Amino acid sequence: MSVYKHRHMHRYAVLLYHRIKVLTLLTPDENNSFGIILVLQTGIVIDLLCVRLSSLKHFLQRLEQLNQYPDFNNYLIFVLTKLKSEDEPTRSLSGLILKNNVKAHYHNFPNGVSDFIKSECLQNIGDSSPLIRATVGILITTIASKGELQNWPELLPNLCLLLDSEDYNTCEGAFGALQKICEDSAEILDSDMLDRPLNVMIPKFLQFFTHRSPKIRSHAIACVNQFIISRTQALMLHIDPFIENLFALATDDEPEVRKNVCRALVMLLEVRLDRLLPHMHNIIEYMLQRTQDQDENVALEACEFWLTLAEQPVCKEVLCGHLSQLIPVLVNGMKYSEIDIILLKGDIEEDEAIPDNEQDIRPRFHRSRTVAQQHEGDGIEEEDDDDDELDDDDTISDWNLRKCSAAALDVLANVFRDDLLVHILPLLKELLFHPEWVVKESGILVLGAIAEVLVRQEGAGAIHHLLDPEPLRPLGGQPAAGHLPEAFNDGAAQADSRQQQAAFATLEEEACTELVPYLAFILDTLVYAFNKYQHKNLLILYDAIGTLADSVGHHLNKPEYIQMLMPPLIQKWNQLKDEDKDLFPLLECLSSVATALQSGFLPYCEPVYQRCVNLVQKTLAQAMLHQSQPDQYEAPDKDFMIVALDLLSGLAEGLGGTIEQLVARSNILTLMYQCMQDKMPEVRQSSFALLGDLTKACFQHVKPCIGDFMPILGTNLNPELISVCNNATWAIGEISIQMGPEMQPYVAMVLHQLVEIINRPNTPKTLLENTAITIGRLGYVCPQEVAPMLQQFIRPWCTSLRNIRDNEEKDSAFRGICTMISVNPGGVVQDFIFFCDAVASWVNPKEDLREMFYKILHGFKNQVGEENWRRFADQFPMPLKERLAAFYGV
Repeated sequence: MSVYKHRHMHRYAVLLYHRIKVLTLLTPDENNSFGIILVLQTGIVIDLLCVRLSSLKHFLQRLEQLNQYPDFNNYLIFVLTKLKSEDEPTRSLSGLILKNNVKAHYHNFPNGVSDFIKSECLQNIGDSSPLIRATVGILITTIASKGELQNWPELLPNLCLLLDSEDYNTCEGAFGALQKICEDSAEILDSDMLDRPLNVMIPKFLQFFTHRSPKIRSHAIACVNQFIISRTQALMLHIDPFIENLFALATDDEPEVRKNVCRALVMLLEVRLDRLLPHMHNIIEYMLQRTQDQDENVALEACEFWLTLAEQPVCKEVLCGHLSQLIPVLVNGMKYSEIDIILLKGDIEEDEAIPDNEQDIRPRFHRSRTVAQQHEGDGIEEEDDDDDELDDDDTISDWNLRKCSAAALDVLANVFRDDLLVHILPLLKELLFHPEWVVKESGILVLGAIAEVLVRQEGAGAIHHLLDPEPLRPLGGQPAAGHLPEAFNDGAAQADSRQQQAAFATLEEEACTELVPYLAFILDTLVYAFNKYQHKNLLILYDAIGTLADSVGHHLNKPEYIQMLMPPLIQKWNQLKDEDKDLFPLLECLSSVATALQSGFLPYCEPVYQRCVNLVQKTLAQAMLHQSQPDQYEAPDKDFMIVALDLLSGLAEGLGGTIEQLVARSNILTLMYQCMQDKMPEVRQSSFALLGDLTKACFQHVKPCIGDFMPILGTNLNPELISVCNNATWAIGEISIQMGPEMQPYVAMVLHQLVEIINRPNTPKTLLENTAITIGRLGYVCPQEVAPMLQQFIRPWCTSLRNIRDNEEKDSAFRGICTMISVNPGGVVQDFIFFCDAVASWVNPKEDLREMFYKILHGFKNQVGEENWRRFADQFPMPLKERLAAFYGV
């Protein structure tokens, strides 16, 4: 909304501290006019405001005290609008202080004060100073956003009337205010509450698309743009003239106008594709030009078009003929610009030598461990993955042309697949071996953007081919020794590593075990980076190593790989203090590494295990002190405890039974019991994951605590907290398998909640799958308790598990469902087709499980008779019918 971002407020407050001519407050006289005395000498102390303040905090406290005087805000508006002898920053500052007062206290303003402010704003919207006009506009829209559009009925008509002024300043000021109001109050402007003023305002705005001033044209488009996504009726009635006017402004000389035209077309693509389709060829050609605009803001807005177009069903049809033009444009946009390189210069050339400033490093938030199932044809899936963000290039804009181009290439690769690869692979090969590092680095980013499609369509052979400088080499040959580290190592040495490591992490995720032949080269590159990267880049390096460990798994457990990887990690581990937040990413990284190395991590496990237990214990102790004496003790940062719990989970998963002695010698179960009851959901989430892993690794230590743990698990089966509920559900399933029939006393604590979750609409897939497995496992060990409810969950149970891979968890769950069907066959009758489909999802069940399936299928067939079975089987899709006939003879 505001011309002034929050970061400017401190600068202006300091300016006030040094330069403002301070006001003394006088009460109004009998005519209700306000007196002002200015203290013209800098540094003079007056009754209520001292400019010699020791801190901004004290200064703001003084301002808050002044707000106790009703007249104070009259003086602020006076300085803003009437005191034209003062410099503009001082006047503007007075307006910004008033704006903040309006936000915080407006409903406490006396009527006379608020009316005076409104009147002054409308009279001075055309001030000759652009800064003062903008400040007045900000003040107007802040008042309007406080619900005052209803109580200020003359505002919108007066502003619209001022648009017709012959005075440019008045017209521009009124438009600036209207644009801010449209941004902040779009919904109420389209409501009956104000008698739908947009019916007048939108046609009025369209008249100014051809105004002689580029600033006015830009304001006009920006105002209308606010109502595209909401499909405001007043705009939809004028959609054709709006689009015609946009086309007329397409080649405007003013970058801000072109940017707003591009923004409008992107939004129209989403909501009124029907109106754009007849012109789509020309629009695409136009957006190709604008994506290469000399003004990066215009190019960025145009680049958004390709992201939005990729989501439309017509994308392939309308864009296929333009791919050969578009791909080089997007690839070119993925190079660092000159200004990017200047901003990144310190990282590029001096990262090895110059430590990072703490304030330059973005706060890191740990993502707690979530247990998920594996599916056919992919790796672990996680629901609620809302943090798939590019956390790189943080020294430049959060979202820029480079990132947008990469995102567009990513989504278009998923739309066009082979059709896009045909165009991009020759170009990519040239980029990866280009002599200029900027071009080579963009090639690495391109590779990351298309990695998912590249590996899926072409397999590892495509990567071999890309990383081999010999162009005639066929796909699928031996790994190109040295070229993977050459491509990435050059980037590590010369380019900013954030985008590069993000691209490499994407490649790791998608290529998975196909990277195994390259492990020595990849590890060599990553270890090399340990000696080059400073603090900020090390955080991303940890993530790359963790991703690699997750992707290649036990293939990392070779002595030569362990010897390369572990020394630098342990060195960093030993350097960091317990209160150092850099432990977060290192603990996450070690969790993945420990899980992958399995027994290979044994030489390092005891000190790592003990430190994690200590971190949990210290955090819990600090939390108890804070709870009992909040004034004396600060609240702990519980992220230390969360990452420690997650690393303990990784150790338990990787080391299995060999962790038993460490658990026996520690108080981890007592600590875990406290964590399971913590108020913070992420703590409970991680503690339930650890409980499940310890149950699998050393149940003899967990079993004595089950009576305490199970009620807590039951109370956390709340699907509103998806990840907490997911991990609690999974832990219950693991405990069931270990407890066997002894689980019987606890079934009633959890069964009804689990059945409710599996029948709940819009439940995330991971939670559904874990719930189904746990219900199946409960039924396996306690069929008499669970089978009576079979009819209530059999359909969603079958549909939830039909797509997960054959594994031990799926095996035990299906044994449970078969056992429950034998106890309560009537519970499956109505949904037997879903059971048949779930059985057919097995690729290679164990022989005794296959026999269980066989008996149930043939038992059902024999019970209904041949003719009824034939009619029943005629409902099956052909693949299901063929699979059941081939595997089970029905």
